[in-house]
Amino acid sequence: MKWKLLDDKEGRRIFLLVFSTGDEIVAELASFAKAQNVSSAYFTAIGGCMSVTLGLFDLEKKDYEKKQIDEQLEVMSLIGDIAIHADEPKIHAHIVIGRRDFTAHGGHLLAATVRPTLELFLTDLPGGIKRSLDAVTNLPLIDLSEGE
Repeated sequence: MKWKLLDDKEGRRIFLLVFSTGDEIVAELASFAKAQNVSSAYFTAIGGCMSVTLGLFDLEKKDYEKKQIDEQLEVMSLIGDIAIHADEPKIHAHIVIGRRDFTAHGGHLLAATVRPTLELFLTDLPGGIKRSLDAVTNLPLIDLSEGE
């Protein structure tokens, strides 16, 4: 993955990240966020992948149902945010992918391997957002209680 800082004004940074064939999106993005001290961001991306693992959260099981798709895919929409959980940047992303037969599939992004490229614009905002473990779902949800 390569990246470029496009703008940096008053604590708001805008980055362009360009992923290449073989890059794993979630791992690379988490590593980038940690290295750049990203603590409150949102992002959007388009591109292609050769493998994607989607998740759908099952509230009763408190875990994700998973579906892996291994073929050339269009990333029609990838959106998400980054907040801090357990002192680390936590990626929360959803993806819509298109298959060769022009059907679309989507869900929570658990993993994805890029082919040939993925272009991601990330906006990091000042202030920092934290996640706290929710007792009902066992998910790290955004916690705005500090701002009340």
